[in-house]
Amino acid sequence: MYVSGLFALLVAVGVVPVVLAPAAGWDAAWAATAWAVLCIALMIVDVAAAAPLRPVVVERRIPTRARLGEPVEATVLLRNDGRRPLRGRLRDGWQPTAGAGDARIDVEVPAGERRAFVLRLLPRRRGELRTGFVALRSRGPMGLAGRQRVAPAPGALRVLPPFASRRHLPSRLARLRELDGNTSVQVRGRGTEFDSLREYVRGDDVRSIDWRATARAGTTMLRTWRPERDRHVVIVIDTGRTSATRVGDGVRLDAAMESALLLSALAARAGDHVHLVMFDRARRARVTGVDGARLLPALVDAMAPVEPTLIDTDWSAVLTEVRSLTSRPSLVVLLTAQDSPEAARGFLGSLPSLTERTTVLVGAAMDAPDPAPGARTAEDVYREAAIAHADRDVERVAAAVRRAGGEALTATPDALPPAVADHYLALKAAGRL
Repeated sequence: MYVSGLFALLVAVGVVPVVLAPAAGWDAAWAATAWAVLCIALMIVDVAAAAPLRPVVVERRIPTRARLGEPVEATVLLRNDGRRPLRGRLRDGWQPTAGAGDARIDVEVPAGERRAFVLRLLPRRRGELRTGFVALRSRGPMGLAGRQRVAPAPGALRVLPPFASRRHLPSRLARLRELDGNTSVQVRGRGTEFDSLREYVRGDDVRSIDWRATARAGTTMLRTWRPERDRHVVIVIDTGRTSATRVGDGVRLDAAMESALLLSALAARAGDHVHLVMFDRARRARVTGVDGARLLPALVDAMAPVEPTLIDTDWSAVLTEVRSLTSRPSLVVLLTAQDSPEAARGFLGSLPSLTERTTVLVGAAMDAPDPAPGARTAEDVYREAAIAHADRDVERVAAAVRRAGGEALTATPDALPPAVADHYLALKAAGRL
């Protein structure tokens, strides 16, 4: 049972007869008691007249998945098996990060019928969002009070990474088509595959002339080349404590996910095999053996529930995991931090064993420097000194990565995904992948 604000107002109105009672010859205490009894009687009558909630059956229709920041509709179905029409209010028990707002909906369900009520969600956190109940209120005809019941109605929604960097995909795919020989631009270099023969035109590389084909055809014939396919791209996302660092509007782990998704979409279109592992001291997610149109759904589904862990990453275990994914990876992309040589000591010590047999790219998301203020204060000076110190540490780590045989790349969270994709295309163009 519950009482409404209208009941409280009715009780407050009783002040008037209590004040006027002495003038009419009534005792004020008896007047207050009589008014309270009247209000309670009206409340009991209102509760008795409200539709019972036990016969109401609650069902749900929730999409299994949604992208972070995109609105989604969750439907609650109420079936009234009772004999009285249900009039009242429904409140869904979503956690705050589901973006349900107040989540209270006025309901009206005739006896023996079913009605659907739509609640719009705007998820604000990646991962599993859950609701465990639906609170129902059946209002009496006078609106003073009614019945209340909390009905168990579990539901879950998996919120996937937003993949905001997909806006960069069309331009990179156009460059990939050029490299792949689908346009007039052809590439030639170490590690490329023969594609076809065509007639020589002015401006072509004379080193690609096929003299035997020229002799047979009676005209100058040119060999065209395309980047090799069926290469392996292993993406490792560090989920240790450094992945929880705030960069931009999110954390470093979010930027790493965006970079991995853009690179995976590009590599899949290029015909390469993509493997993903998210690791700190244990494997948090792994995707391998999935190609084509099924790759991106598998990746976002695996990434969705992963959160940063406040422990140091075991890089020797990471390298063991990489070796288990493929015996001869063509490119390994490590998305981690490059904050300071002291923090990266374990990572740098394990890197040479990986760069001996494969191409390694180390990518990290960093904050953009603050613009110089017009009037500098002591706080601004200290901030600039801290930024300069951090930049020196990043450069020292990048130099150590290059000495170990890898390639280092740092950028802001928005710039890192296209930068990683461009590096992949550069390796294709150079015949190194």
